[in-house]
Amino acid sequence: MTEASAMASTALPALPTLNHNWRNSLSTLLYQRRTLTLFLLLLPPLLWFGVVYIGSLFTLLSQSIFTFDEMAMSVSAELTTDNFVSLLNPANYDIVLRTLGMAVAVTLGTVAIGFPVAYYMAHYAGPREKGFFFVGVMLPMWASYIVKAYAWTVLLAQGGVIYWVLRQLGLLPVLEAVLRLPVIGGDTLATSNLGRFLVLTYIWLPFMILPIQAAIERVPANLLLASADLGAHPFKTFTSVLWPLAFPGVVAGSIFTFSLTLGDYIIPQLVGPSGLYIGNMVYTLQGTIGNIPMAAAFTCVPIVLITLYLALARRLGAFNAL
Repeated sequence: MTEASAMASTALPALPTLNHNWRNSLSTLLYQRRTLTLFLLLLPPLLWFGVVYIGSLFTLLSQSIFTFDEMAMSVSAELTTDNFVSLLNPANYDIVLRTLGMAVAVTLGTVAIGFPVAYYMAHYAGPREKGFFFVGVMLPMWASYIVKAYAWTVLLAQGGVIYWVLRQLGLLPVLEAVLRLPVIGGDTLATSNLGRFLVLTYIWLPFMILPIQAAIERVPANLLLASADLGAHPFKTFTSVLWPLAFPGVVAGSIFTFSLTLGDYIIPQLVGPSGLYIGNMVYTLQGTIGNIPMAAAFTCVPIVLITLYLALARRLGAFNAL
């Protein structure tokens, strides 16, 4: 017993040493190989993203080449390309163009409104005023999307606040003249493309202001002063100095406004004239009709458009402004 106890007492101290050496070796390995460390840190979220999001999306897109039996209202595994050919039909082609046109219009509208606000925040607003602007820009994002959409239906109604204000200012005939225009008009502001444009611009405007503001703050103020000292007109300074340097922020913001408008299906249902958008079409085909292959084919359209847009944005240096 004495000999066994002596052997045990001499063997026990070696365990902490081995454990300490193992930890040191692992720490040294992770410190020397930063790529391996980053990979291990990103592995759990990447697995979740790949299995849940990419997996479900691939499952949906893979059904775009399946066949839908309209008589039996069922999907069969028979492969076909008819779903993609159907996208070229005039009715479906019109849906794509309608959605794309509104996405471009909203993007341009948010740039026109957001750039002056972002410029004032970056160059003229003091610390307290800048904080007020940040809260004002982000406060609508804290409210529910559905609540904001339904609130706008009340504002745009004929008995709403907008009509009342325009009537008090004597500008109601101007609005009625605008609503008579063939493309943007409608019976009322709530049933016109103009009203839909206003709602989408309001909803996605914060996503444009913040990237532009960050990009403008990166522009050295002495460049603007140097342009003025050299005799450049303010507009020339804007077009030759400020706009080129802040343009990556504009493109970065347009990524959000373009893609979010392209996939929206709630506001087109609540505001604006009749006519489906891509999101509405996917929802109708999959949820109401059950034509999942055709819905999957329609889903490929915004994916392709956004992929092309992201490739263009990368070439323009937009990712550096995010």
